[in-house]
Amino acid sequence: MPKKPIKRPDLGGPFPEHLAIIMDGNGRWAQKRTLRRVLGHREGINSVREITTECASMGVKSLTLYSFSVENWKRPRTEVRFLMRLLREFLIEERDTLMENDVRLRCIGRLDDLPTEALSELRRTEELTADNGGMCLRLALSYGARSELADAVKRMCEAARNGELDPASIDEESLRGFLYDPETPDPDLLIRTAGEMRVSNFLLWQISYSEFFVTDKCWPEFRKPELLQAMSAFAARERRYGGLVAEEAPQGEADASTRNERTA
Repeated sequence: MPKKPIKRPDLGGPFPEHLAIIMDGNGRWAQKRTLRRVLGHREGINSVREITTECASMGVKSLTLYSFSVENWKRPRTEVRFLMRLLREFLIEERDTLMENDVRLRCIGRLDDLPTEALSELRRTEELTADNGGMCLRLALSYGARSELADAVKRMCEAARNGELDPASIDEESLRGFLYDPETPDPDLLIRTAGEMRVSNFLLWQISYSEFFVTDKCWPEFRKPELLQAMSAFAARERRYGGLVAEEAPQGEADASTRNERTA
């Protein structure tokens, strides 16, 4: 299948290569319309499809979606069952869309917690898209950042006990190697819908220097115009990574600050 041409928008500044999104507000969107909460989750699938397709067409390298947290298992049983059924349907029905857009699917989280049917379709979709060379779509499922770090520490201890890891050699990058997907890049831009001002246990390790964008739009309302708004806001910002820009640095420190910016 021929690859679709990449059409990057002119943002007037840097382009975010990795977007991470906390997809919030499905239930509130439905309740505002006197609909059942579960129908908000179904409508949210349309936003997932549009945002995934648009990001792939723009040449975004990675898109990570907070799809189901470890805390979400505490929701009413009927809602959880519906969400797992919806996940299974998504993994089956969106395979053609993923293939058409050269998107590779990977998932992070405590995936063994998922129902057998959903996990089977997840692995099947990962396998089918494994050779796609375009954008990587990561679904965070049964995911919690604290759980990820705790699981990483357990694996590091096991490696040290087996003589595969020298504890004295542990640094930030060696810890990254024990995360759910060590190849997950740090997000350039973290987007949260529905107006909440918190990160909700999402990618705590990876978002240390991510830019944040919060919109009052609920996830089912978040489409291409809102995506471009978030990306344009990112492009207008100046990322410093804890350093200073050259014009603000004290005399004699400007060159060092510029080097830090370039290598961060």
